[in-house]
Amino acid sequence: MIRLISRHGVVPVATIVAVTVVAAMTVVAWPNDFWSSLAANQRPAQTSPGASGAVTVYPARSRPQGPELRGQTLDGDELALVDLRAHVVVINVWGSWCQPCRKEAPDLARVARETAALGVRFVGVDTRDNIDAARASVRTFEIPYPSLIDDDGSLMLTFNGVIPVSAVPSTVVVDPAGHIAARVVGIISYGTLHGLVDDVLAEEPPTGQKGGS
Repeated sequence: MIRLISRHGVVPVATIVAVTVVAAMTVVAWPNDFWSSLAANQRPAQTSPGASGAVTVYPARSRPQGPELRGQTLDGDELALVDLRAHVVVINVWGSWCQPCRKEAPDLARVARETAALGVRFVGVDTRDNIDAARASVRTFEIPYPSLIDDDGSLMLTFNGVIPVSAVPSTVVVDPAGHIAARVVGIISYGTLHGLVDDVLAEEPPTGQKGGS
């Protein structure tokens, strides 16, 4: 038998191997939820770059009522969300001061352009922002849709708890009947947004209502 000599005396190699095997079996025997919990505790509490935030999809028969947004846009025009009824509408809450908002802006602009011919309408809600900085951001990212000015955060309250007042950025997809079909709290990606919009477009329109161009 091969033996190793340590300061504690002679130790058979077989004993060392046996202890190592037992230790390995002990590690493998830990339940899976232990490792999941450990990984969750080590993972940073933030959205990964390029990934979407928390996505909620509401069943067609139990969708919350969409917000009654109305006000002045960054362009100086008046806009009321009710005037876009019968369209699929994407509402994005953002601010020029918000780093995740800048990250998602190109994807929002891209989906807005690609779905415009399908009758989809986009509306931004620029909340608690400096107007000049907001307009500069719109120019930088070539945002093709209007944004309502929400300088005091009051428009956020019209979401009736569907979006927390501090959740910036957030995005909701409103169906042609004016109900919220989906929401994303946090940054949204191109793929997620396009998929949510496509799903609502594929639904049968309510009786007497059709999307327009």
